[in-house]
Amino acid sequence: MGAERYTTETTLYMGPWYRRSPYFEGTVRAGAKAYDIYNHTLLPGYYVDPDEEYRMLLDGVVMWDVGAERTIEVRGPDADRLIDMMTCRDLTKCAVGQGKYMLVTAADGGIVNDPVLLHVAEDRWWMQLADSDAGLYALGIATGLGLDVEVKDANAWPMQVQGPKAGKTLERLVGPGVYDLKYYWCGWFQAGDIPVVISRTGFTALPGFEVNVLDHAQGDALWNAVLEAGEPFGINVAAPSMARRVEAGMMNYGSDMTIENNPFELMGLERLVEEQPQDYIGKEALERIRREGVRRKLVGIEFQAERFDIDPADFWPAFHDGTEVGKVTETVWSPRLERNIGYVWVPIELAEPGTELTVESQHGTIAGTTAAIPFFDPRKEIPAAPLQRTG
Repeated sequence: MGAERYTTETTLYMGPWYRRSPYFEGTVRAGAKAYDIYNHTLLPGYYVDPDEEYRMLLDGVVMWDVGAERTIEVRGPDADRLIDMMTCRDLTKCAVGQGKYMLVTAADGGIVNDPVLLHVAEDRWWMQLADSDAGLYALGIATGLGLDVEVKDANAWPMQVQGPKAGKTLERLVGPGVYDLKYYWCGWFQAGDIPVVISRTGFTALPGFEVNVLDHAQGDALWNAVLEAGEPFGINVAAPSMARRVEAGMMNYGSDMTIENNPFELMGLERLVEEQPQDYIGKEALERIRREGVRRKLVGIEFQAERFDIDPADFWPAFHDGTEVGKVTETVWSPRLERNIGYVWVPIELAEPGTELTVESQHGTIAGTTAAIPFFDPRKEIPAAPLQRTG
């Protein structure tokens, strides 16, 4: 898996321009076998077989280094105004302590980034970014409009603690107050003498949290503290689970969607274009698209084939009745569903579930059918459910 999927004699040079998260040394000790570059930062690819990491996640508790989710802070008297201008979501009612899945929009309705947004304090917001430099976009808007706001890299680096025993693990670390966090809310805590911000978020669509260290130098100490807290529950270090991400219908910026795409083209993201009286960047374009509709859609695909583990190194062309109609952006083996699933771009007239496609891949020609996404738990009832408590 990971780096072993493709044989190459090319050398990857390392240097200080590749950032390391505060947890990097912990991932090395844990035996990470491959790293990706994400947001200019080293991101662990896998430690053991992904199926085993998947079972660890579903049955217990795992911790992930996701410090590559670069955090941009927007702070100051005009912070609320700037943040609300940048998204099709209505943030005027987003309370302090609340979070949102945010789409940062361009003037033509395109998606600049899709961060998790946390309203961490009065006049203070964190965007925890996908792999694009949306912080520079925010800085440009603020500068162009002369807003009284500071846009900068925050002193905040997340790790994820995910799985049904995540709450019990963090209770041992920061106390029972962690159970008071509702889904997509955050709070300030003390992990011993280490201050942290914890949000009830993550891209597993399972019970879980993101724990942000606020001092890079304390990252290794926090990493070890989480490991110790989770020891009674069999905590494991793992890499972000692509199977859970795709099962849950979560998209990857840069492959599943780019700035060339708008929310109405992505199944499930239409709901984030919220009707609101105030203006925002891209509002006129998105309301026009709402009226006129779209010509294509990113939908799910299920493959009628034996298991294959090599994902697309490039987009796979998809055909319907012998005509090329779109491209597959992602495939993954789902242990829960016991089949390969993924995402495919198709014309809007082929977007309904059950449309038959054929896909050209390095595995040969594969049959598939379009599917609704998410593939599992579409109402997100699992991550939003009350947490298991100790005792």
